[in-house]
Formats: sequence, structure tokens, C-alpha cells
Amino acid sequence: MAHKRALEALDRILKDLRNDWRCFGGAMILLSGDFRQTLPVIPKSTAADEINACLKSSNLWRYVKKLQLVTNMRVALVNDTSAEVLQAIAVNRERAILAAKNKDVNDLNFVIQNQIVGTLHTFKSIDCVTNEEEATNYPTEFLNSLDMPGLPPHNLQLKIGSVVIMLRNLNQPKLCNGTRLVITKLMANVIHAMILKGKFKSDEVLIPKIPMISIDMPFEFKRIQFPIRLAFAMTINKSQGQSFSVCDLNLENACFSHGQLYVACSRVGKPSALFVLAPDKKTKNIVYHKVLY
Repeated sequence: MAHKRALEALDRILKDLRNDWRCFGGAMILLSGDFRQTLPVIPKSTAADEINACLKSSNLWRYVKKLQLVTNMRVALVNDTSAEVLQAIAVNRERAILAAKNKDVNDLNFVIQNQIVGTLHTFKSIDCVTNEEEATNYPTEFLNSLDMPGLPPHNLQLKIGSVVIMLRNLNQPKLCNGTRLVITKLMANVIHAMILKGKFKSDEVLIPKIPMISIDMPFEFKRIQFPIRLAFAMTINKSQGQSFSVCDLNLENACFSHGQLYVACSRVGKPSALFVLAPDKKTKNIVYHKVLY
């Protein structure tokens, strides 16, 4: 999903730092990826714009030597019969519901959180424009109504036991964008949470309110809020790179971009761990992707 310009910028920086005008300053760079997955996200773009942003459209692609992996590690780990792996799978609660659009995800998260017993806590953000001269043009009430991808909502509602996902890097690699956590304690200005998966699984962390600036609008505005969103369900794009023991796929609204169906179906290591809700006309593609296993 990385834009080709990110790699081109790295190429220029390494040439300057190493004082060597060969590709990447003469250094060998190892990239990992799968071009069947989702392409770079370009807001308000066409399919041609997304393809043009892909690494294969860069002038650096001619220097790339392709090495193909032959083992599907998700499948290999599921089929591993060693006691350690079987125990890890048995205690894993690493599961998620995936959907193509943010609206579907928000609706599912709202329904699921309402099933949790406990008090609902509400945290409201502080919003303002970065340019004080534009403050009269964009009142606070209007800024509060904005719900932008990549930003937490103005009205963040949480319960103890809610599953959330980080939207910003706070303490890499422990607490970074995409980390899934479960809420253990809620306070006015800090949240106690436990990491659900990865190298730091079960570690307790503190999440503070931080300022976040949106540049996806004709104007810049700052939102001070906890950098998290509910993540019982998440978008297919956000799930790329993650592994789950059980994955539920909601396709009531169809996938709309290259690679989304492939990414959703390949988050688990065996077909029996994938559950799909889809109209009959969409089940043919799902069966085909299950055969890929």
C-alpha cells in the first residue's frame, strides 16, 4: 500500500547520505509485499491514479529483482502439530469482523459494543482550525460533526472490554498505528489498555489524548482526542498485514477496489476459519478464493 514516491524519496536520501549516485546509494534494499493485495489509497482518485502510484509504475522497478516465497506461513502455522503452536492457537482470541466500507464497520461496532455489560463512557474531542483567521468560517459545531478516516470521532464512546485500534504511532514498535487493544480502565485523560496480539501481547499500556491534524479537507483543523477507534470490526484495508484465528467477512456491501477480497480471505490460515455474509450473487467469488488455500 506504500506510494511509489516514498521509495523514490528514500532512494534520493541514501544517494545523498552515502555520496554514491548508484540506486539507493549502492545499498541493497529488501522489500516485502504482494501485488494481489490492495493498491495505495489515493483520496478522490480514479483507478488509473492508484495504478500510477504503485511501485511497478516507478522508474525504480527496473532495478528490482523478484524473489518468490513458496510457503504460506499462515497455513503452515495452522498445520503445525507441535505442542507450543497448538497451545497458542487454543488460547488465541485474535478474531475480527471485516467489511469493505467505513459505514458498515461503524454500524457493526455500535451494535457489538451495546452487547457488552457495563457503563458507557463518552469522551468528546476539542476541535479547532489551525489558522486562527479562518475560525469564524468554520465554527466548532461544524468541526465536531466531521468524521474523517484516520481520525477518531468527536464523540468517542467506550466501555471496559471494548476492542480498539490505534490510529497513530505513540511508542514504536509497541504502540503504533494498527495495534489492536482491549480497554481495561477508563479515566478522564488517559486510557488503560492491554495489547491483544503480536510480540507485546498482554502488555498493559497507557493511551493519552493527543493533537491530530487533518489535511484531507480544504482547510486544516486540529482534533485533541484519544487516537483510537472501536475495532470489533474493521475495514479490509486496515486489516492488511494482520493474521486472525477466526475472520468474519461482511459483504452486504461489495468490495470496491483491487485486492480487497483477496486480502479479506487470506487473513486466516484455513478455510474453515473464514465466515462470509454475502448475497447469493457474490458467493461464487468467495468459493474461488477459498480454493486458493
